[in-house]
Amino acid sequence: MNIFQKLQQKFQHVWEGVVRIFQPSDDDYPESGVQPYEGEPAEEQQ
Repeated sequence: MNIFQKLQQKFQHVWEGVVRIFQPSDDDYPESGVQPYEGEPAEEQQ
């Protein structure tokens, strides 16, 4: 491989990471707010 092709691949790899960091969030979670924990509390260890 040509050194310029390797350099281009490395730059593209880094650039894709930068784009992913600064793009709008793609989370698909419901906006339900904070939910309280309704489970059983842990037993105290002795």
